Amino acid sequence: MLSLALAATGCTTQSKARLKEQNAFLAGQNEALRRQQAATGVTIVGPVQNPQVPWVAGLTLAQALATANYTGADAPKRILITRQGETATLDAKVLLNGADIPLEIGDVIELR
Repeated sequence: MLSLALAATGCTTQSKARLKEQNAFLAGQNEALRRQQAATGVTIVGPVQNPQVPWVAGLTLAQALATANYTGADAPKRILITRQGETATLDAKVLLNGADIPLEIGDVIELR
């Protein structure tokens, strides 16, 4: 009868509690790593050899793409820049025509 009452109240076993604790710890560690990576440079998503570009003062989109070493067979058509949760889309031709965009630490550039 007691075990039935405990089951009905939603009692958590030690192993389930430990697993929940471990998952929370790992989620926190992953978030800290993501923030650390974002705080040290910019990330390039797409066919590149070096997806993590270290931050230097005055870093521009063209410099970051050159550092990332694009390996795609065709030139990208669109470039998405995500900064602090907001995304802007850029036609890649604009960059090829000489326009350049200053980047900020933590920017994520996606090549499509």
